[in-house]
Amino acid sequence: MITSFYERLGSDEATIRRLVDAFYDRMDRDPAYAELRALHPPSLDGSRDKLYWFLCGWTGGEPHYVARFGHPRLRARHLQVAIASRERDQWLACMADALRDSGIEPVLARELHEALVPVADWMRNREG
Repeated sequence: MITSFYERLGSDEATIRRLVDAFYDRMDRDPAYAELRALHPPSLDGSRDKLYWFLCGWTGGEPHYVARFGHPRLRARHLQVAIASRERDQWLACMADALRDSGIEPVLARELHEALVPVADWMRNREG
């Protein structure tokens, strides 16, 4: 039997919210992610909600994002944002920090991060 990431996270949406908040809090305050932060609107509230809704469904929980917006079409929805390897790498590094900061068990955090790598790689829409 395959257990979803959501189940391994305790089937607890609060854990996903902590992860998302850790991600955006770090991006907002850490100069290492200033370029990534600059790609976002001044208020991160909408971005926080959308990532939270997406990750709930992506991990195997409730499909909040799909219920609100339909298929995520992540790459298409991000085409207006220049995403090259540098931005992808910053996003993944910030997510790795957030996975640590949010208290997710290290083995599970590593597996989640590894599963997010191809997603982040797919988001690249510029050379470099």
